[in-house]
Amino acid sequence: MLAQPVSDFLTNSAALCDAVLRMRGSALTEELGRIVRAVLSSPLGEYVPADSFSVLLPPPAEPVLAANDDAMPTLSQDIRYDNYYFGRFIVSGRAHYTDLDRQHLASLASLAASVLQVHSVAQRTTHAYVQVEAKLQHQAQILDQIHESVLTMDMNGFIISWNKGAERLFGYTAVEAVGRNILFLYDDEDMGFQDDFLEQGGRLMEVRRKKKSGEVFWASLSLSPLCDINDRSIGLIAYLTDITERKLAEERIHHLAYYDALTNLPNRTLLTKLVDQALMVAQRNKAHGCVLFIDLNRFKLINDTLGRKIGDELLVEVARRFRTVLRDQDLVARLGGDEFAVGLFDIGQHFEASMVAQKLLATLNEAIYIDGHDLRVGGSIGISVYPQDGHDAETLLRLADIAMYRAKQEGGADGDHVAFYSQDMNQGMQERMRIETGLRNALGNGELLLHYQPKYSIADGKIIGAEALVRWRHPERGLVPPSEFIPLAEATGLVVQVGEWVLETACAQAQAWKDAGLPPIRLAVNVSAREFTAALPVRVSDTLKRYGLEPSWLELEITESTLMNNIDRVIGIMDRITAMGVTLSLDDFGTGYSSLSYLKRFPIDTLKIDRSFTVGIPTDTNDCAIANTIISIAQQLKHKVIAEGVETVEQLAFLKNSGCNEVQGYLFSKPLEADAFEQALRENWAPGRSSRAA
Repeated sequence: MLAQPVSDFLTNSAALCDAVLRMRGSALTEELGRIVRAVLSSPLGEYVPADSFSVLLPPPAEPVLAANDDAMPTLSQDIRYDNYYFGRFIVSGRAHYTDLDRQHLASLASLAASVLQVHSVAQRTTHAYVQVEAKLQHQAQILDQIHESVLTMDMNGFIISWNKGAERLFGYTAVEAVGRNILFLYDDEDMGFQDDFLEQGGRLMEVRRKKKSGEVFWASLSLSPLCDINDRSIGLIAYLTDITERKLAEERIHHLAYYDALTNLPNRTLLTKLVDQALMVAQRNKAHGCVLFIDLNRFKLINDTLGRKIGDELLVEVARRFRTVLRDQDLVARLGGDEFAVGLFDIGQHFEASMVAQKLLATLNEAIYIDGHDLRVGGSIGISVYPQDGHDAETLLRLADIAMYRAKQEGGADGDHVAFYSQDMNQGMQERMRIETGLRNALGNGELLLHYQPKYSIADGKIIGAEALVRWRHPERGLVPPSEFIPLAEATGLVVQVGEWVLETACAQAQAWKDAGLPPIRLAVNVSAREFTAALPVRVSDTLKRYGLEPSWLELEITESTLMNNIDRVIGIMDRITAMGVTLSLDDFGTGYSSLSYLKRFPIDTLKIDRSFTVGIPTDTNDCAIANTIISIAQQLKHKVIAEGVETVEQLAFLKNSGCNEVQGYLFSKPLEADAFEQALRENWAPGRSSRAA
């Protein structure tokens, strides 16, 4: 048989390479079998693939020539490459095969092994690449699905990668962001890109960044180093999370903690911090500083009468007016209630603070109109000076408060006044605190007692009642004057506890006199404005029942200022008291806010002429006119009249001629202890007897 031409071998070799590249499975097996038959011009021939490629086998053998059952020769050749086995070629169907045939078969097997080896390596490489690509896609999906924004940048701050979270956060796509410098995301107020970030990763900070829309937001930024395969830093990985809501919540909490919710001014806590900071600067510059403590006059009356809503609007307007006359560097705060404070630290001399104080008071001169009400308030201002009075905020505030209290005393309840702190004020305040503490203890230690000042009928000179007056017998100081502790009790609210004690003690004493067989008299108990609440009628009723007293034994004395707060509410309370048979007396008539239109509505029994009017009778024509007018009004309204502070026979004569019904005063008797009053009641003292000198 003729040998196969070289061109045919090359053609079939090319066909083999093409088949290995394009075909798989049975198609490749069939094609390689066809090629081997064509190369050896053999009617029978096939490619028998290995179970799996790249199976290591013993070293290759020469082509084997064997005989089949029909004594026909069979030629086979392993397909190997570097000990890797890919299968074998088996050829038969010819009567005999030459050495050249065996060479052609070996060459074809060698070519097939080489091509299959290259294809196998290519397949493994492609598979590995696909796996890497799949892993990268998987990681990219993870980065895109997480809420956090992740981006990378090189050493110069130019963006290398940009995930979907960054797209959602900033509004820029990856195409718009990659390649740009990170600075285009910075807010104008932010610092520039810093090299030290590139040198140390793990930095965590809160920054302001800018979106594509121009919106500026707060972000939590974490930086980590971006390294190459040799672990050299080539840039940064940035993780950003929007924390705007948290920052806004923190700002709201900060505002609630350091600012007054009503006026939006700093509160005491923030004022203290700012004053302490300003004092440090003043100390370095050897400058002066002042703290002004401001308390509004007449605010409580407005707030109690017109309600808290009007009071709140009034405070807002006062805060606005204060702010308008102060410089930007001056501090103004609301401490609570109707109290404000101002800090002045950029001043040449401390006396300049008094000029600022006058400006503040001047802002209150103009009326404040709220809901149709023409409101007017004033102020009392106390001033403390740095460094002579103190070196810290709390001390200066405390001393300015003491000075304000003195200003209020000197200016009166309605007078505007300014006072600088002095050491004697502190001593006076310490004495005030000492008295307050002692009074609290006196309530529990049995140091309070009642004196009774008799009330006389002018018509027959008989004792018809008494006013119960509280006294304080201090274990060390002896009898403390009422002028020392009664105003303090009213200022601190202790007057309510004192008033409850007076009512209880007076009723207990009345029960003792009743049990002793004394005739009923009216015991007058003073009721403060703080006590005059809806709970008062119940307390009075319960006390009377507890001691088994008829209401005719008790009289309540109230002041005009008490009646002027919420008229309808006050009248309702008065009606409940008089309905049980307890009489009411209007104390200090003519000294307060009297209104005849209201007076006729009050269910009172007696008008009381204040001591300030009786003292000038009968020589002072004005006092005489006022007394006559009060008596005339009472007669028209069918009220009885009692004059207090009667000390001379001339005063008594004038009051008797004017139609006054009752009197009390030192002309008849000073306030007596319970035993002495009982004795006087039994003797039934009258004018002109020995009681006048008592």
